[in-house]
Amino acid sequence: MEHKIIAFLEEIFKMEGFEDCFFVDMSLSSSHKLAVFIDADSGMSFGKCQKISRQLEAMVEEAELVPEKYTMEVSSPGTDRPLKFKRQYVKNVGRKMEVLDIEGESVLGELTEVHDDRIKLEYKERIKEGKKKKTVIIEKEILFDNINKAIVKTNF
Repeated sequence: MEHKIIAFLEEIFKMEGFEDCFFVDMSLSSSHKLAVFIDADSGMSFGKCQKISRQLEAMVEEAELVPEKYTMEVSSPGTDRPLKFKRQYVKNVGRKMEVLDIEGESVLGELTEVHDDRIKLEYKERIKEGKKKKTVIIEKEILFDNINKAIVKTNF
């Protein structure tokens, strides 16, 4: 079923206004709730999500992919879900994020750069210099292959 839904989404993403959209994740619960997470390079608006949801729902029902009684939720992943794709990092440059690497080290900082194989985080750290302490800016590069989980942190 997942492959069919992804194929339907790829059809929708070829339509005008949805060309920069992409599939992130999905789940089907035992209570027949289908949750589909999508994103867009330009940001996902409520209206864009709503239009994609209507298109997808019609395609899923026509193909009879889910039980007669089900609910579908199409939304952006939200800030509590880990980033999965490089293009999600690109749209979050300038935002604060927490990155957990494969060795279990956690780094909290501002995402300043995204390259083909790595990201760069910047954060402040207090260091002792002689008898005084000073604040320095640390830049840390992390290879995509070494990222276990990355979550954008929001300020309220």
